[in-house]
Amino acid sequence: MSTTKADLRYVAKPASDASGKVASPIVYPRSLYPEVEPFASGHLAVGSGHEIYYEECGNKAGIPAVFLHGGPGAGCDARSRRFFDPAVFRIVVFDQRGSGRSRPNAADDLAGSLVENTTPALVGDLEQLREALKIDTWGLVLGGSWGSTLALAYAQAHPDRVRSLLLRGVFTFCADEVEYLFVDGGTAGQNPDAWDRYLAHVVDAAPSPEAADLARADPLTAYWDLLTGADADARNAAAAAFVGYELSLSKCFIDPAIIESVLSTPSVLIPFAVMEVHYMRGAGFMERGQLLRDAKKMADAGHLLRVAHGRADYVCRPMAAHRLLKALKAAGLPDENAACEYVAGAGHSDTEPGLVDAMVRASDDLADILLSESHEYGPPPY
Repeated sequence: MSTTKADLRYVAKPASDASGKVASPIVYPRSLYPEVEPFASGHLAVGSGHEIYYEECGNKAGIPAVFLHGGPGAGCDARSRRFFDPAVFRIVVFDQRGSGRSRPNAADDLAGSLVENTTPALVGDLEQLREALKIDTWGLVLGGSWGSTLALAYAQAHPDRVRSLLLRGVFTFCADEVEYLFVDGGTAGQNPDAWDRYLAHVVDAAPSPEAADLARADPLTAYWDLLTGADADARNAAAAAFVGYELSLSKCFIDPAIIESVLSTPSVLIPFAVMEVHYMRGAGFMERGQLLRDAKKMADAGHLLRVAHGRADYVCRPMAAHRLLKALKAAGLPDENAACEYVAGAGHSDTEPGLVDAMVRASDDLADILLSESHEYGPPPY
């Protein structure tokens, strides 16, 4: 994997860590399951020139579970498999269009990666993957951040193909969520330096005072123009500023080495920035308020829902999780079907130890319920 020197000029300096929590995180009762290797992997052609990469791990006869990564554009890695008990779940992970090991990757073919890259298309990809793997129903759909958006969109489009959802850092794509994070400076209330640097990049890159004024008023469009422009150096610099901004908000204790690693890996950096701006400018390619409006489809299907949300999540505010639960309950979902755990001392990232603990406990809880409901899932084939 090719790397370049990380561009940190427009990335806010992390807060102090005198307690050493980056090097020695707080120990919680639960952590990730041990590493597990795939028993199958490959690329699936899903149309419009896209081939999504997928892999399967764990129990071949287990409860089908799928991991939906964030971003969009972040891609999956070996860690994505470890939120599920491999003795119980048939674990499926995949890289969404334009990102990770899917083809084309935005870093290599920007134009191709954006063709038909919308929420309905990603929902369709997940449905094609389910059919290709001969899975009747996803027992568990796990999604964090943008992955929570995609999980909700899929569950509402195909309610009979989902039994339960586990969401982390809920993002319902309401207009105020996008404006707060990328347009009106809402995050300055938590990290003013991060917001100032995010805005400063597009202002400094503007070719004229008039363009600088437009960039202040609409930074997302300004970032889009840089990320899709002809100047490769300008594209990389814009991606570094954009992704560095989000990473600087994502955790309570931030490891500068992680930021440098992401910002120096173009195959990760470019898809993360391009896809996120693409979807934010496109309002998620959904109708306004769609995910809250269509909560009734999930309630009617009797879905099980567990949410883990960091109390100090400055990327996807706890407000989003709260109103999703309210919408589901108003639509008739029984109280016992839905639960939300707000985690103290946790931000947005699924690497936060408190969120890992909450997510693994929720995954185990749902596994117990699903196993009690059905006898079709077998023991591990070993």
